[in-house]
Amino acid sequence: MHLIGIEEHFLTPEVAQAWQDIGLAAHDPSVAFHGGPIEGRLTSLAEERLALMDETGLDVQVLSLTTPALHDLGDDSVDLARRTNDALAAAIARHPARFQGFATLPVACPDEAALELERCVRDLGFKGTMLCGRVGTRNLDHPSLAPMFESAARLKAPILLHPRMPPPAVREAYYSGLGPQLDFYFAGPGLGWHYDAGIQFLRLVLSGTFDRLPDLQVILGHWGEMVLFYAERLAVMDRVSELEQPVATYLRRNLHITGSGMVLPHYLERARTVVGSDRLLFSTDFPYQYRAGGDARRFLENCGLDGEDKAAFAHGNWQRLTQSIDG
Repeated sequence: MHLIGIEEHFLTPEVAQAWQDIGLAAHDPSVAFHGGPIEGRLTSLAEERLALMDETGLDVQVLSLTTPALHDLGDDSVDLARRTNDALAAAIARHPARFQGFATLPVACPDEAALELERCVRDLGFKGTMLCGRVGTRNLDHPSLAPMFESAARLKAPILLHPRMPPPAVREAYYSGLGPQLDFYFAGPGLGWHYDAGIQFLRLVLSGTFDRLPDLQVILGHWGEMVLFYAERLAVMDRVSELEQPVATYLRRNLHITGSGMVLPHYLERARTVVGSDRLLFSTDFPYQYRAGGDARRFLENCGLDGEDKAAFAHGNWQRLTQSIDG
């Protein structure tokens, strides 16, 4: 069965150098995740990556620049985004049956980001974009960032909303005092950045973004970044939100869910209950969640889905989501 992973990451040396030049690690310690053995896997867009895809059983990777992407790079990110996307397009051209792409956007410049998304979709054939939460001090629902979402909706291009580290003040208030390493993991992949991504999605809902852009589609990884597990409680905001629809409607109309390498069938079942089988997407979160031993294929075979639902999870839902992109 054809297997497409839609949250699979890469990094270019130029972006890594740009992070270093602004001292990003002091503000966002998750930059440290991209060094060591992981760095080689992130920067490989050829033989090493393809070999590991074959080993785990993945036929296609939809590639996205790893978090925090260009969110902290200001005006300089406009040209860097273009070069990054062109480099990704070249890698896809070398292996068109194995790679697809998400656009890297200069998010600090929303008008330019909207134009770059259009170029990537229409000229380069990319399948959408990935955003990494806040842009500086702005949450994603900030009015100044609207051009990016309007462009995505107009193009019918999905947005993968990826976690990033909470801001320093939040880390200090909620995730500090347990020791440097434990503080880091608590604020990051242990818990904090999943809450951060889920909150960004909910802010888009509660600010009326999906009322204004009803066709906009967002993807959340890690089985919904906590959101799905509190769907019943989120409904209490219907009393005061003044939205056009209950929160539950946006979960089923504007949200797709992927597991990001978390091979947990009972989480998949929860996601299916909330958003429906037609909104489940496969991913391995390469290279961070890579595990040897045919891990991706084994999870597909034991995920609890059968027949058409399994095929939809493996590839069909992604193909349906992206077939109407205005390319």
